[in-house]
Parts: sequence; structure tokens; C-alpha cells
Amino acid sequence: MSTSATTSADGSAGSAFFAAYDAALARWPVPAEALDVRTEHGTTRVNACGPRDGRPLVLLHGGGATSAAWLACVGALAAAGHRVLAVDLIGDPGRSVLDGSPLGSVAGLLGWLDAVLDGLGVRTADLCGHSYGAWIALEYALHAPARVGRLALLDPTQCFAGFRPGYLLRVLPLLLLPRTTARARSYLDWESRGSGLDAGLREVYALGHAGFPASRPVTGPRPTPARLRELAAPTLVLVAELSRPHDARRLADSARAALPAATVTVLPGVSHHTLPTAHPAELNRHLTEFLTTHG
Repeated sequence: MSTSATTSADGSAGSAFFAAYDAALARWPVPAEALDVRTEHGTTRVNACGPRDGRPLVLLHGGGATSAAWLACVGALAAAGHRVLAVDLIGDPGRSVLDGSPLGSVAGLLGWLDAVLDGLGVRTADLCGHSYGAWIALEYALHAPARVGRLALLDPTQCFAGFRPGYLLRVLPLLLLPRTTARARSYLDWESRGSGLDAGLREVYALGHAGFPASRPVTGPRPTPARLRELAAPTLVLVAELSRPHDARRLADSARAALPAATVTVLPGVSHHTLPTAHPAELNRHLTEFLTTHG
């Protein structure tokens, strides 16, 4: 197992973050194999599990969450026969290190993911993304349709609808300096409505928010209806009923209108940040059924 250098702005904060990250990863129900993939942008950490000859499934976490956030899903996905490849987004807190050329644009971001798949020896894969990771997954499926078999989008942001204005106002304090763990915890507790949030992952997010240099994520406009009509991959959209970033029913209706062939389901009792862990049996049932019966 190789280890990447930290990108933390402060040594003590970085140490606390990596201790929390490693503790969360140690809770995975299956052993994680750390793979480091070098690209022109830096080193990308991929935590892999499941059968080596299984169908590749790339997991893309939400902004600031790290690949450790998939701890409630990886066991079921690996047991279903997938080679699970959980990526630490480069430029985010985690064990990926952005020490090469900047991503710069959406094209650079998608080129980075091309290079990561090339480095892993993966020609085609299924993609599953949460939040910002869902936007990346959707953009990648439109960018490289021949490389994406099936697509699962978990409470996707900026894919089918915009953010609620009130949500954006609540998020603004996160952008202010200094970046603090207290501010990040307060945001997560508000978004999760005070329940269902995994305590260990809460700490990973809060420590990563405070301990790493602020980086501007690569974003772009929502895909147009015309672009979405070009999507070839069978698609699953799971929407969090209690999500603060958007109105769940409106998001589900927008996704159905944009992708009539997609499977769109609203998951009850979960918020945007608790969706990956609060009710794992239900989430894993939806994911495994979709990934084994489509494509």
C-alpha cells in the first residue's frame, strides 16, 4: 500500500483529518486496497474492494466527503460481484494530491477521470455518484458514453434542477475564512435535521473542511435537455426526501421529464448528507437491483 503526501494547510489539522479518514475506512466491512494513480494533475487515491475480475463500479463522492463515505455501500456492492473503485476526488480533502497542472475546466476534470480509468486499466465501468459526484458522473457519461455502462445518481445536484435560494444562503458561511470545524458541523447538523448522520463521517467532513486549503471545485452549467437526450447509459436517480439543497418532488419530476427511461425514486426519511448511510439496506437494495438487472 502506498501513501500520498498530504495537502493540508496545517500539520496538526492534517493529522487529525487523516486519523479520522483512516478510522472511517477501517469501518468498511470489506478490506480496502489503496491504489494510487498518477496523472498530469497529481496522484489520485482509489480505495478498491470486491473481486478483481468483477465488473468495475466507480464511486464518486460528494464535495468534501472523501471516498470513505461509501462505508455503508461497499460491502453489498462487493458481495454482488462488483470491483468497487471508490475515488478520492482530486483537489478535495482526502488522499488524492493535486500537485500537477490545474484541472482548470470541466474538460480538464473529465480528462482527469479518463486518465484515472486508463491508469486502473478500466476500459468500461458503471458509475455511481452522490451530490457533486453525481454531477461529475453524469457529465462523464455524456463525455465518454462508450466507457459508461450504467449510471446511478444519488441526490444529484446541478443535474436536473438548481439549488434552493435559501440553501445557498445557509451555505455561504462555509465559504468564509477562517474555515472552521464548528461551522462545518453546524451546516451538516442543519442539513441532516439533527439525526441520521454518521458521526465518524461528520468528523471527516468537518476536519477536511477546516484543515485543507480552500479549493474552488470545477463546475459547469446543468446539462441542457438536448444533451440529456443523448445519454445512452441506463440511469437510476435516487432522491433524498428531506434534502435541503432542493425540493425532492420537484427534482424527481424534473429527472423523469429529462430522462423518461430512467428509474427515479424518492427515498423517504433521509437528507442529502444522510442518504449514503442512514438506511443502507434500502439504498443497497436499489443499487444492487439496478446494477445487476440493467445494461
